[in-house]
Parts: sequence; structure tokens; C-alpha cells
Amino acid sequence: MKILHSIWQGIWGQAYLLLTLTALMWGGNAIAGRLAIGQVSPMVLTCLRWVIVVLVLLPLVGRQVVAEWPKIRERWLFTMLMGMFGFTAFNALFYAAAHHTTAVNLTIFQGSIPVLVLMGTVLFFHARVIPLQVLGMIVTLLGVVLVSVKADLHILKTLGLNIGDVWTLIACVLYAGYTLGLRHRPALPGLVFFAALAVVAFLTSLPLLALEIRQGAVQWPTPQGWLILLYVGLMPSLVSQVFFIRGVELIGPARAGLFVNLVPVFGALLAVLLLGEPFALYHALGLFLVLGGIWLAERK
Repeated sequence: MKILHSIWQGIWGQAYLLLTLTALMWGGNAIAGRLAIGQVSPMVLTCLRWVIVVLVLLPLVGRQVVAEWPKIRERWLFTMLMGMFGFTAFNALFYAAAHHTTAVNLTIFQGSIPVLVLMGTVLFFHARVIPLQVLGMIVTLLGVVLVSVKADLHILKTLGLNIGDVWTLIACVLYAGYTLGLRHRPALPGLVFFAALAVVAFLTSLPLLALEIRQGAVQWPTPQGWLILLYVGLMPSLVSQVFFIRGVELIGPARAGLFVNLVPVFGALLAVLLLGEPFALYHALGLFLVLGGIWLAERK
């Protein structure tokens, strides 16, 4: 036990390691979405992942949530919207999209989120940008478009986009909005606010689950589906969030945010290694443009 404790203490102080593991877990979320096909339906996965998070978090921070309840109640509408769009809608679209597009595409599109956040700060907060940042935004979006149309001009002309790619892009826009909203979150400890959002995410996912049941599209988890669900509930949904909060505490939000750029890299590699998905030349070019655009946009 002493050895495990000392290892944990060592990891807990290593910001770069914690943030790299966070990006790896987030990249693995796309792989889980693809593996879930035929094992658990998208809305069941969306709903039950938050059941796992809530069951783990409430014994740990439940008393703090109760103590901070007046602050949460004061900003109840904000908390509802953040949990509904940032967690429920994002994940519902993401897992539904996994039935129609590849994990490589899912993760490369996630690389557009930092640039979408930058665009949001310009549009809604009137942040000043330099020409290099504008160029970075354009280059990143070109990379996303390139992957969306598979480098085929005919698809672009006819707008014959894969519906899964469209849902993924909408999900990324919603998560960018959630990220922008974090600027105005209540004055609460990060883990307490996350617990409140997890409860909201569970509650707002219930109507989507009910709709899936009514349409006859529900599939309750198979044995493999439960394993996928446990991974999604514990790793991308919980452990990674704790690691990210700790990473921000250690090196600040600006430097910690740069590690999100590793998500499309890890996701694409995992998709090729674990799922055997093809990695075409347009994927490589798109990934290069997405990461290159982010690099340009984040240079001072």
C-alpha cells in the first residue's frame, strides 16, 4: 500500500503526465463509441455513463454539493444549460455519429474545438486577435473540411456529407460553447461543479433514452457493452476530468489547454491500432492542417 501511495503521490504532482493521460482517455472515447455499435445503443451509453459518474462522485463530494447548494441554485439555469449542452447533447451526438463515421474522423474533428473556442471569444467576448490567429483558424477549418469531404471536390460541390460527420461537427460546436461558458461558472470548487453538471447530464439524458426506447432502437448493454460503459463512465467521464482539473491547478489553464491538441493524435492512432481503420492520405493532411492551425492560433 505504501508503494501504491507513493506512486500516486508522484503521479499527482506531474502535470504533463496527468494531462497526457487525459488526452489519451478522451481520444479513447471515440474508440469506445465505435466499439459500442451492436453492444449498447447511443442513448443508453449517454445516460448510464452519468449514472456511473454520479454514483462515484456523490459519496466523495456529496456533502460539499449540499453545502454549496445555495450557489448552485442561484445559477440553476446556467448549470442546467451547461450540463445539457456540454455533456448530454455533446455525447448523444458523438455516440450517434459513431454509427455513421469512423473513429479517425471523430477524433480529428475534435481537434477543431480549440479554434472554435477562439472564434467564440472573438464573436461573443470581442477578444482581439492577431492575423496569425486568424490564419490558424482558417487552416484548422480547412483541415476539418478536407476530412469531411474526403478530399473529394464532388462531395463538396454536392454537399453530400456523411451525417455522422455533420453530427460530430455540431457536437464540437456545442462543446466549444460549454468551454466558453466555463468562464462564468459559479464560484465553486471544480469537482463540486462537475458533480452538479453530472447530475444535470443524467437527468437531461433521460428524455433521449425514453425516445430511443419508444422508437424501438434501444439496446441494453451486452457483457462487452458493460465493459465499454465502465470505461466510458470511469475514464473519459470521471478520471480524466479529475486529472484535467489537477493539471490546471499545477500549470494553469492556458498551458493545460494545449494538451487537448493531443486528442486527435491519440484518437487517430488508437483507431488504426485497435480498430484497424484505414488512415488515408487525406486523414494525414487533415490532421496536419488541424494541428498546424491550432499551433498558429496559439502562438503569441
